[in-house]
Order: sequence, then C-alpha cells, then structure tokens
Amino acid sequence: MSWDTESIANAMNDGIQKFGKIDVLVNNAGYGAYGTLESFSRERIVNIFNTNVIGLLDVTKALLSHFRKNKNGLIINISSMAGIVAFPLGTLYHATKFAVEGISEALSYEVEQFGGKVKIIEPGAFATDFAGRSFDFSNDESMVEYQSLVGKVMSVMPDIFANAGPVSVVADVIYGAATDGTDQLRYVVGEDAEGIINRRRQAEDDEAFIQTMKSEYKS
Repeated sequence: MSWDTESIANAMNDGIQKFGKIDVLVNNAGYGAYGTLESFSRERIVNIFNTNVIGLLDVTKALLSHFRKNKNGLIINISSMAGIVAFPLGTLYHATKFAVEGISEALSYEVEQFGGKVKIIEPGAFATDFAGRSFDFSNDESMVEYQSLVGKVMSVMPDIFANAGPVSVVADVIYGAATDGTDQLRYVVGEDAEGIINRRRQAEDDEAFIQTMKSEYKS
C-alpha cells in the first residue's frame, strides 16, 4: 500500500478552495489484519501500518499548518475498542489501533496550543466490510502449535458480527463529536465495546484481566 503526499496536498487544497477552509478532519481509513504474526510476510505487516498509522499521520500533518493558521481545527481519529483491549491473533491490528490511541492523546496537547482539538472514536463491531474485503487473515497450518488457538478464535468471529449494529450509529457519534463543543477525548460506541472496555477498567490489574481472556480462548 502506497500513496504520494502530493495527492494528499491536492485534496486538501481542493477542499480549501471549495469551502474556504477545513474545520474537521476525519481519519477513517483502515483495515483489520488477524492471524499468527509468524505467518505474516513483512510486506503485509508494512501494508497495515502504512494504511492504519502512517496514512493517518501523513494526512494529519498536511492539515496542521492550516489549522494552526486558523487557530482552530478538529481532528477525529477512528480507533476501535481494539485500541484499548487486545484479543488473540490481533497482534498487527491492535498494534495499529494502540498507536492511533497514543498518537491522538499526545497530539491533543500539541494542537491545544493553537485552539485545536483531537477526538477518538472507539467502535465495537458494526455492519461494515471489516470481516470481508477489509479483513486480512493469515495462518500457516504447518505451525501446529498455533492451530488450537486459531480454531477457537475463528469459531467465535461469526458470532461477533452476527448482531452488528448499523454504521449510522457510528456516524451519529462522529457528528456529535464534531459538533458538541466539548473537550471530550474518547467516544466509545456500541454495547460490546462498552462492555469489554469496562471489564478492562474494572479488573483489579492487567494480569487478572489477561488471565480471564486466556481462559475464554482455551480449548
């Protein structure tokens, strides 16, 4: 996955020319990569970081001078509950979403200096193409040590998306975040996301939570 920064600059300039200025940037590009890390090629590893992290940084950086000149501007980054809680086989996807969380929180201090804001949207499972076209799965069955875990995780995947809500719910939260005028940083979206994130926060410590997660994925 590659792009040129000139295309980003052109899109930004087209937007400014048409509307006079840009008030809100929504970084939504991303996809999921799941499977055993050992089975992923380096190229596929680089691809997901380019899309989910480097692309976000490139677009954001391109707009910062515009926001700074206007002494305002809102950056909304689409993260995930996967940026707070990690699940088995999600090493690459969680790494990118944890990165989005860290980038967003740290950047919020910077843009505050000129009146800007950063907000993070953390959805659970919704009816997108995440589990289809936007899902990069990798597994090498010859690595027998992993297969019990792979089988268990993949067996529950359909259930996770079976009752996924409409994406309009997420769109409404994004619009609300863009217009509510608050300094709220994080917006959790979906009962599943609220449930698992609350479980993580209410656990006595990280080890207790991780042990609970491990018990759910044992054969």
